[in-house]
Amino acid sequence: MAKTEFIRARVEPELKTQTEEIFSKLGLSPTDAITLFYVQVILHGGLPFAVRIPNNETIEAMRQAETGEGLREYADQDALKAEHG
Repeated sequence: MAKTEFIRARVEPELKTQTEEIFSKLGLSPTDAITLFYVQVILHGGLPFAVRIPNNETIEAMRQAETGEGLREYADQDALKAEHG
């Protein structure tokens, strides 16, 4: 089937740049990626991923991950296993 429809969307330049870098690594053009997304929407009968508002526990975990708070370093795998089994 010939591709004859157009989709226009405005996005932030940095979002577009970062996304297209990932598409390139995957061997996809932006058109390929949009087509893939549309096909997945049809196959799933909706969005192909969960869209949820994170709860407070998840928000706190994400904040800690971003800041590095509470992260521990281990000298090697044996040290990690010794503490956590």
